[in-house]
Amino acid sequence: MKYTTIKEHHLYNKTFQRGARFTGRLVSVFVLRDLAAKRLRKEHPEKKYYNRFGVAVTKRVGGAVQRSRVKRILRAGYRAVEPELKTGYLVVISPRDGILDAKSTDVERELRRGFRKLEMFRTSENL
Repeated sequence: MKYTTIKEHHLYNKTFQRGARFTGRLVSVFVLRDLAAKRLRKEHPEKKYYNRFGVAVTKRVGGAVQRSRVKRILRAGYRAVEPELKTGYLVVISPRDGILDAKSTDVERELRRGFRKLEMFRTSENL
């Protein structure tokens, strides 16, 4: 299933300020319970909870080409991990220095480590 993106700037700010944080070598992951999850579930065609996902890449990473490549790598890493995550959260991923040399598998490994520390993986009773 295609993930839903965060479109409002205030949700990014709220996730950065109030969310749980994991900082690794390549990425920083911010997770916050989505207060609009129940309303969005009613509007969803399959009536399921889902995560809203956002990528925050600053100009410090590099030019437009480098930023676009980093966004693609972060999305690919998240896409591989996303089916195993709990739902009903805002998830924002921000790159750190050194991401330009990384592959999507490196990012996926780091995201798995981060989501495990943030206790975002589903367990058998959460399914």
